[in-house]
Amino acid sequence: MPKLVTVLRPEKIQEQARYYVRSYILLPAGVVGLVCMLGGVGSLGYQLLANHTYTWLTFLASSALLVVGALCGWVQTRYHRYVLATFPEVYAARMRTAVVQRSKKAKAEPDVPSIDHPGRGFVPVLSIAGAVLIFGASAAAIVRGDLDPLPAVLVPWAGFYWAKLFGWRGIVG
Repeated sequence: MPKLVTVLRPEKIQEQARYYVRSYILLPAGVVGLVCMLGGVGSLGYQLLANHTYTWLTFLASSALLVVGALCGWVQTRYHRYVLATFPEVYAARMRTAVVQRSKKAKAEPDVPSIDHPGRGFVPVLSIAGAVLIFGASAAAIVRGDLDPLPAVLVPWAGFYWAKLFGWRGIVG
């Protein structure tokens, strides 16, 4: 019996790529961003009301950490949007891989195409630099005594994930 070959149309690839972004980037970013924001603001409230150690430096440090995290999240989102616009087949293949992994039938793994663009080698370096920047800024705020450890760790990640979430607004419907 002959085997049927499925050809993916470009609009189908775009649809799968957008579904991947919604399911595996936006949903986790919204949930983790909300948890980090509630934890960070709650611990800042605790620092204000229970410890009585909330000062203008605390406000400035927490605001700076929020901006640092948001900047790193915005940069990463810009890159992911570039990948979606230029290489949507990458996200579509990741979506198909996720669907195959969930199904009970043993199917062949779909091939994920490579992302080849100028500057591709700098992407991991920039990702590590962003994480070092966030952790370094948190450590500096803790060492200086401006923030307690919990808000110093949670506030920049809240900014990071909320920037990722709002960076996709209007792109993925």
